[in-house]
Amino acid sequence: MVHDSPERYGVVTRLLHWSMAVLVLLQFAKFLERLEGEGGPVVAAIAGWHTSIGTLLLVLVVVRIAWAFMQRRRRPVNVPELAIFVAAGHVALYVALLALPILGLLIMFGGGYGHEAFGIGLFPPGEEVRWAQVWGSLHSPLAWLLLVAVVVHVLIALYHHLVRKDGVLRRML
Repeated sequence: MVHDSPERYGVVTRLLHWSMAVLVLLQFAKFLERLEGEGGPVVAAIAGWHTSIGTLLLVLVVVRIAWAFMQRRRRPVNVPELAIFVAAGHVALYVALLALPILGLLIMFGGGYGHEAFGIGLFPPGEEVRWAQVWGSLHSPLAWLLLVAVVVHVLIALYHHLVRKDGVLRRML
């Protein structure tokens, strides 16, 4: 089933969800690098891909938002009394997932570093740009907020699966 249905998310939605989940978890390796210095060779190797993965996440989140918009009338329906909270939580996640790579690009641009993703130059090094540095400085605090939001998202999914036993988690598996 490619498209979403009222009973279950389709393969495209699930593929986007889980591939982005893995990539976001890899991005959190940067936290370990910052907290522990190098963080070990595995963390250092993953952290070295941080900007490339962030660029890929930017592309995927745009695709995911477009796909979700196209599927909006087919998607599983939430319990009416919780629907506003579910919608607000997902909007917050999408906003953070969209804003973080943009702010990361502003760090690169503002610092005059240039940007390369997976070996492809996207913009060359240049002069520092103060306004981009200022906006880019929001990247790290927003990343911490995303970490909290992801933990809450996972805990809510587990609550639905283990306590409510309402099939919410199964719709995305």
